[in-house]
Amino acid sequence: MVAAIWYSASSQAGNQVHGMAGHGASETATAASADPRIGDVLAKWWGFDRLRPLQAEAIQAALDGRDSLVVMPTGGGKSLCYQLPPLVGGTTDVVVSPLVALMKDQVDALEAIGYPAAAIHSGMSQEEREQVRDRLAAGELRLLFAAPERLVNTGLLDLLARVGVKRFSIDEAHCISQWGHDFRPEYRQLALLRERFPQASVHAFTATATPRVRDDIAAQLSLRAPELLVGTFDRPNLCYRVVPRADRTAQTLEVLGRHRGEASIVYCISRRETESLAARLAAEGILARPYHAGLDARQRHATQEAFAHETIDVVVATVAFGMGIDRSDVRLVLHTSLPKSLEAYQQETGRAGRDGLAAECVLLYSSADVFSWESLVRKSAEESDLEPDEIARLIAGQTEHLHAMRRYAQAARCRHAALSEYFGQSYGTAPCNACDVCLGETENLPDSTVVAQKIISCVARVGERFGVRHVAEVLRGSKTEGIQRHGHDRLSTFGLLAALDQRAVENLAHQLLDQGLLARTGGDRPVVTLNDRSWEVLRGARDVVLLEPRAGRTKATKADVDDWRGVDRDLFERLRLKPAWTIFDDKALRGIARDKPTSPAGLLRVKGIGERRLADFGAAILDIVAGKEPAA
Repeated sequence: MVAAIWYSASSQAGNQVHGMAGHGASETATAASADPRIGDVLAKWWGFDRLRPLQAEAIQAALDGRDSLVVMPTGGGKSLCYQLPPLVGGTTDVVVSPLVALMKDQVDALEAIGYPAAAIHSGMSQEEREQVRDRLAAGELRLLFAAPERLVNTGLLDLLARVGVKRFSIDEAHCISQWGHDFRPEYRQLALLRERFPQASVHAFTATATPRVRDDIAAQLSLRAPELLVGTFDRPNLCYRVVPRADRTAQTLEVLGRHRGEASIVYCISRRETESLAARLAAEGILARPYHAGLDARQRHATQEAFAHETIDVVVATVAFGMGIDRSDVRLVLHTSLPKSLEAYQQETGRAGRDGLAAECVLLYSSADVFSWESLVRKSAEESDLEPDEIARLIAGQTEHLHAMRRYAQAARCRHAALSEYFGQSYGTAPCNACDVCLGETENLPDSTVVAQKIISCVARVGERFGVRHVAEVLRGSKTEGIQRHGHDRLSTFGLLAALDQRAVENLAHQLLDQGLLARTGGDRPVVTLNDRSWEVLRGARDVVLLEPRAGRTKATKADVDDWRGVDRDLFERLRLKPAWTIFDDKALRGIARDKPTSPAGLLRVKGIGERRLADFGAAILDIVAGKEPAA
């Protein structure tokens, strides 16, 4: 195990500090470092004068030829850590990436600023791959992207040896660990790099890795005394909200209404849900498309391209979507179902607000998702070729991840603190003012204990032999065939909650299950039962707090207010309409709309405007600012 280096708010920028990064850590560090060329390259190519926390250390480790393991949350700037060093040293470096879309988006973004980069992947023709190989052999490339299997199985390593590659960066490095949330067997082949290139340095990058996963990454890649740089997991610009799910479609429309015309990702568990929800959103006039692994490659590519080029606003997807999207201005990530782990949730919500501006992350929660996931976990494990003891370990491990996610959704405490502490970092006691709990948005159901007694009593009256849906139907007074056949329309609890709709009553029953005030059997047709706590509630010996099963009114966060301060919104919208300018993120466009530069020198002072972008777009931008040219 190696000692981690954390960025601390109390440290001098660029220094390596032992200890944990707490709440309020600075988001930027100066570009000054041991190598002054870093600042020059940063300003010339990217238009920035400062690096984010730990970027300077990661870049310096690469330039010094030392192995490193870098853990930064999504949006923390990992890619710059391997993009910048080759420009400083004039070297050709290799980046291992798991997805074609991820490689393509990064190469497109780099080429837009004139950076000599290329990728070799399955989506290219043989002629295109040969052209990349020729550029590689001629020393024209600074970065080459490749998937792990293509890197080790196509003879590419021989060419890289002739070129003299001295640096390899492994993106999404958690994929190499069986303890990670997205294990990919093909990543294990990367252990070959140390054997074939003993003099090269290896750099692993990931957004989510617990200490156990970090140790496994280092072991699998045979890292030599790696510099372990762990960034602050907290994303203060993100506002987290957990809303009891009552009506998935209506609540999705409500949340998307707060982000009309803005980039949003909506996650569902199943392919069927993505298709139906996307169709409903489109019927409401929202520019939305579905994305899941069941679609053919052409359809998936078209959706990703449309989203990346801002011709659609919303992608409704399974978790198969997201890793390949390098779009920084996603203002909303909405989960309509519970993610399978906090690691997955952190990575998926991390796709929001990568430009540093305020963004919203909403989770529609029902404990029914927990039981659905548990059933899927058991079924998947039992259908595998693993030995019985391995199956048991797999089920136990995934169930542990799932219940950590459930506890996060249930807890009425600061969301930022809960996430930080899960990843081993302290947060402090001050309210974040960027989550539903700290903003005071959560609402308790009036007479919660009485409502709970009605639900628990109904479970007892039906003989503890039925599931949540049937119990809710009895409480609502539904005249279903099953209720009449069993005589449950004659029970004293029949119709006691007739004023609520079916989804709301089911949600309240699931809240009681979450709190352990009701129990539930296993299997594919679980039955709701009573326990000791149930009887305490019925006797009036235990008070109950239930949340309103609907979305309450939301409040603006401080980050959102600050991000818009001084910005000419009309000018910002006119700048956004320019189709060719999708390479500019919202932060740069808001900076222009705030500063209203009148000269090339003034425009160059806006963060995110480098020399290449000034040359390509400067005159047109200045004309729009001066009111001389329409945006589109």
